[in-house]
Amino acid sequence: MSVVRLCAWLVLLSLIFLPLEKLFALQPQKFFCKSLLSDLGYFFINGLLPGLLLAIPLSFLAFGVHSLVPHTMQTTVAAWPLWLRISIGFVVGEIGFYWGHRWCHEVPFLWRFHSLHHSAEHIYFLISSRAHPVDNVFIRLCGLIPAYVLGVASPLTPNGSLVPILIVLVATTWGFFIHSNLNWRLGPLEWLISTPAFHHWHHTLGEQRDCNYASMLPWVDQLFGTYHLPRNQWPSAYGIEQQLPASLGEQLLYPFHPHPPVSLPKSVTAEQ
Repeated sequence: MSVVRLCAWLVLLSLIFLPLEKLFALQPQKFFCKSLLSDLGYFFINGLLPGLLLAIPLSFLAFGVHSLVPHTMQTTVAAWPLWLRISIGFVVGEIGFYWGHRWCHEVPFLWRFHSLHHSAEHIYFLISSRAHPVDNVFIRLCGLIPAYVLGVASPLTPNGSLVPILIVLVATTWGFFIHSNLNWRLGPLEWLISTPAFHHWHHTLGEQRDCNYASMLPWVDQLFGTYHLPRNQWPSAYGIEQQLPASLGEQLLYPFHPHPPVSLPKSVTAEQ
C-alpha cells in the first residue's frame, strides 16, 4: 500500500509540475534526463525509509520529553487551541529544519550525506527527493525535536500526533515547489514564503551555496544572517565541484567511504 500511495503521489506531482515547468520554465530541459532513474529511485526510497528510521528515535524522544519536561508545561500547552499549536509547531519546526540543514553544510561528516542532494546539475521538482536517507532523517529529526520539547507535538494525544505529521507533510510538499524549474517570483512576499528563486541560490555552484537554508520561511535565514536573494538574478550553474558515482547503489554507499573525494562547501573547508 505504501508503494501504491507513492505511485499515486508521483502521478499527482507530475500532473502538476510537468505542465508548469513546460509553460514557465526557468531553463529549458527535458524531463527524461540522464538522472531521472536515480531521481525516481530516491523518490521511492525516501518515501519509504525515513518514516521507519524515525520511529525509534522519535519514540525515545517522546518518552524523554514526557519524563523531563514539567507536567505543568505539558498541561498548559495541551490546553492551547489546535490552530495555535499547529502554527507554533510550524515556526519552531522550521527553525529546527534550518539548523539541521545548516549543520549538514558545516559539519564534514554530515556533508558527506548531504552532498548527494547538491550533486544535481539540473534543478526540477523531483530533485526535492534526491537525498540520502540518513540526511533526510537527520534534518527531519532536527525539525521535530523543538516541537516535541516545546510540547506542541506529542504522540501521546491524537491532536499532538497531528502536529508532527502536518509539519513533515507541508515541508515535504513545499520542497517539490521550491526545487521546481519555475521562473516564478513573488516580489515583496519573498521574504515571507520561500520560492524557487530563493532555494535555487542554495543549489548554486559557487560560494553562495551556504545560504537560504530554510524550507518555507525565508525570514529565518534573515534572522540568522544567511539570506541571499538578488532581485533580478538566478544562478548560472548548479551542483558540486566533483562527480559522484553514477549508479544509485554506489551513491548510497558513497558517504561511508573513508575519504570521499568530494569538494566541501566554503564553510566546511574554512573549519578544516
